[in-house]
Amino acid sequence: MLGGMRIAASLPFALLLSAFFTFAAAGQPNKSAPMQSTLQPAHEALDLETIARIRDEGLGHSHIMEYASGLFDGIGPRLTGSPEFERAAQWSIDQLRRMGAKAPHEESWGDFGMGWTQVGTSVLMTSPASATILAQATPWSPATAGEVTGEVIAIPAIEDEKGFDKWKGKLAGKIILYGNAPHINPDPANPLEHYDAAKLEHFASYPLDGDQQDSYVLPSDPQFWENIFKKMAFKEQVAKFFGNEHAVAVLVPGGFRGVIHDDTGESMGWFVYLPDHKQAIPSAVIASEAFLRMDRLVSHHVPVTVKVNIGTRFSGDHVDGQNVIADIPGTDPALKDQVVMIGGHLDSWIAGTGATDDGAGAIIALEAMRILETLHLQPRRTIRIGLWGGEEQGIFGSAGYIRNHYGSLTYSMKPEEQVVPEFLREQVGPVTVKAEQARFDAYFNADNGTGRFLGIFAEGNSQAAHIFAQWAEPIKDLGFTTVSMRNTGSTDHVPFQQVGLPGYQFIQDPRDYESTTHHSNQDTYERLSEPDLKQAATIMAIFVYNAAQRDAMMPRMPLPDPQFDHQQQKPLEGIYPTATK
Repeated sequence: MLGGMRIAASLPFALLLSAFFTFAAAGQPNKSAPMQSTLQPAHEALDLETIARIRDEGLGHSHIMEYASGLFDGIGPRLTGSPEFERAAQWSIDQLRRMGAKAPHEESWGDFGMGWTQVGTSVLMTSPASATILAQATPWSPATAGEVTGEVIAIPAIEDEKGFDKWKGKLAGKIILYGNAPHINPDPANPLEHYDAAKLEHFASYPLDGDQQDSYVLPSDPQFWENIFKKMAFKEQVAKFFGNEHAVAVLVPGGFRGVIHDDTGESMGWFVYLPDHKQAIPSAVIASEAFLRMDRLVSHHVPVTVKVNIGTRFSGDHVDGQNVIADIPGTDPALKDQVVMIGGHLDSWIAGTGATDDGAGAIIALEAMRILETLHLQPRRTIRIGLWGGEEQGIFGSAGYIRNHYGSLTYSMKPEEQVVPEFLREQVGPVTVKAEQARFDAYFNADNGTGRFLGIFAEGNSQAAHIFAQWAEPIKDLGFTTVSMRNTGSTDHVPFQQVGLPGYQFIQDPRDYESTTHHSNQDTYERLSEPDLKQAATIMAIFVYNAAQRDAMMPRMPLPDPQFDHQQQKPLEGIYPTATK
């Protein structure tokens, strides 16, 4: 899940990439493509016998923890474009083939950038005392020349090019502690959170004031993102300055109490995965306690020396981005060419093994497919799984799949927006749709950790909410109780919504996802909840089966029209009485 990474010190990356925002208002229909209009029944015809069979298989005969160990223990972290991602893709294809899914394969979404792997990272303080420091390479960092030793110099965050003057001629051979010293709260909140009845009631009530920040819907103001990414772009210049001054490496703070957060927010720039933006100096994220210890010593003029070995390996400048796709073919002659999808993203960051973000979503979708195949169900529509790549860098995989099959968006080319990743730029012009869009039904996504499904966000679609409320009845005893009309953002359902296709994200119990595991070294098998994963896979299987069996396709919202959405609403005329003589 993008939402959780930290791009700037002032904005948690969990919320920043949460800016895979959905439109707060649907806008007007795109005149270039008619809306899908099918009469929706007032009452859903649910196959309760099959739902009972799915429950029995999913809850009583689950294989989800076997998938978890195979993917997280056997392969580990799966950075986009890395050899490890390719291993995970082939592993997923093998699992899908074994369960009986049809035509499992990789499908390209285009040139990603540089392939990269962390081989190993170590940081040791050698004076004034010895200490082993918890450390990870920042993604796409170059390697040091083996183990290097250097004196530490502390440099607070540099805000502009004038800030370079103070450090010119002082950095050769140095290892830089870079950034403002973080603050540690000695009385932290409990990292484990469960949504209670009050929170679910909050989600169930529509926010008439438009505030949906707690479901990761962030402002769409272009200036907001330009300001943030200008700072990220400047970090590239900082890295080049350090490299030109012949510094050895950069160490940045990354978390407290044994938790290291490590994503592009800690790298020296956002676009470090692109050859033209390759990072100019090796860098690692270290435990904030160690950062603060060395920072205090240096501030008291005590010399600090460390040994650093950042071992990384690049594997090509233009690695093809891939998704994994497989089907359970539909059987109804009139409906079999229509597609209903499930999925999650297969890529992860590197500090842990990507178990909760979003390995959990990937194995939930795999287990849902296994349940349906094991029961030899014959869905009317085709059921398709999508395991996406490139989510963490910009929802590339799912957006590329949408672009290749269903429709495309046009983004602003203003010079000031070129520092902003494309997916966060202002959208201009109408949505362009393809013929396949008429045959797409709905997509259901999982990407909020290991927690059980407590409900679903209906993305402002009142007809869908009415349908979901009926689907929830046979599974309320599993804890699935809440249908929210709210939007949510930050993950792979958003590209579907952006081109007018029904895409949905489940409401998941947060557990310690945002507080601990998200993009951290704690994102491992041990953080998974087996009962919650079983419940989630069972419900995903029920939802996709229900959608595949309906007479009508899922109801659609009007196609978003950014040109309309960004118009300023004009005040009404003639609402005040005219004075008479």
